[in-house]
Amino acid sequence: MRVNELAKRMGLSADTVRYYTRIGLLAPDREPANSYKRYGEKQQRRLRFISDARALGFSVDDIRQILEVADNGKTPCPMVRELIELRLGELEERFQHMARLRQRMLEAVATWKNKPDREPTGHAVCHLIEEFSP
Repeated sequence: MRVNELAKRMGLSADTVRYYTRIGLLAPDREPANSYKRYGEKQQRRLRFISDARALGFSVDDIRQILEVADNGKTPCPMVRELIELRLGELEERFQHMARLRQRMLEAVATWKNKPDREPTGHAVCHLIEEFSP
């Protein structure tokens, strides 16, 4: 099947399929007559794996490493376990950062609610931000 058909079947954009092909995660065959790329069952399964891995938070580089191990006939499962724990830790850090940011924003909204607007001066751009203490 061609790129547009594969993309539609997988619920992805054709640009996504082309990107994964360009960076070497997919390796379609070429039609001898016109050199069009043809994606077979193997590439469809590989794309499904890539899509599933992305949905779990694995990076493109993670997926490349996993596929390299699998392509060499070895189990990538230990690496996958390691990587998911690493990604979970990173996500937890971002989550905590976002929770703190959310709290600061809530405090700003409450603090600024009844403060008057002021024109910028040579010393201040927006007093709301500049007077808000961390």
